[in-house]
Amino acid sequence: MICAGNIVSFMVFLAPLPTFHQIYKRKSSEGFQSVPYVVGLFSAMLWIYYALLKPDTTLLITINSVGCFIQTTYICFYLFYAPKSARLQTLALVFLLNVVGMGLIVVLTQFVAKGYNRAAIVGWICLVFSLCVFIAPLCVVRQVVRTKSVEYMPFLLSFFLTLSAVMWFFYGLIRKDYNIAIPNVLGFIFGVIQMMLYVMYKNTKKVVEEKLQEIQMEDHHKIPEQIIDVEKLSAVVCSEIINNPVFVPRLNGAEMAKPEIETLIISSYLEKHPRNGS
Repeated sequence: MICAGNIVSFMVFLAPLPTFHQIYKRKSSEGFQSVPYVVGLFSAMLWIYYALLKPDTTLLITINSVGCFIQTTYICFYLFYAPKSARLQTLALVFLLNVVGMGLIVVLTQFVAKGYNRAAIVGWICLVFSLCVFIAPLCVVRQVVRTKSVEYMPFLLSFFLTLSAVMWFFYGLIRKDYNIAIPNVLGFIFGVIQMMLYVMYKNTKKVVEEKLQEIQMEDHHKIPEQIIDVEKLSAVVCSEIINNPVFVPRLNGAEMAKPEIETLIISSYLEKHPRNGS
């Protein structure tokens, strides 16, 4: 079970690769969130510390060490392409959470707690921050609901998070380690919610693009029709000037050249002969 859990967890760590490929193509991380990766790094660090305090946890240490490396790579990549404000916020979060926060946890548990109590305290802290790992994507979920676009919520990440939550939940039950089992219940629920949102909004962007194309095509066809109408109107007005006795007595050779009189004639004609669809 633990081997299967490690394989799925490794897939979870690799799931954001399409997102970072998109950031690379755009040369900007604007619109994407760094919070899940910063919190994920902190969670992996905590689980390594927790595993060091308990026996027979080599595989737990291994997968979270890989997780630390991958999450750190993601954060560095994000910072490289992030705007200045997002870069500063991410650096501040990394410093407060992964440097100050982790340092305080290690120092306090080493000096205050002993033996089994130390492992129990760190286990509860791991439980809380594992919940934070699953809650962190909620900011992305909010963005999906607001924009009705799944551009910033990769399906693979949601899928593998859900699968990983199931595997680690059963691992926690088998080992009777509820610090591992409990947070994965919430992880499963949030994973299912994210996949449901993906199914709901995955075609929204395509529909919007199709509508825009239809509008552009309609406008493209309307413009030549309007030009033809103007040409026809000019010909009809000239004919009306010649044939209509109401206009002829008011005009002489000099006055017909005046733009003001031509405008008045066209306006009068349009009032008497309204065109449909204009």
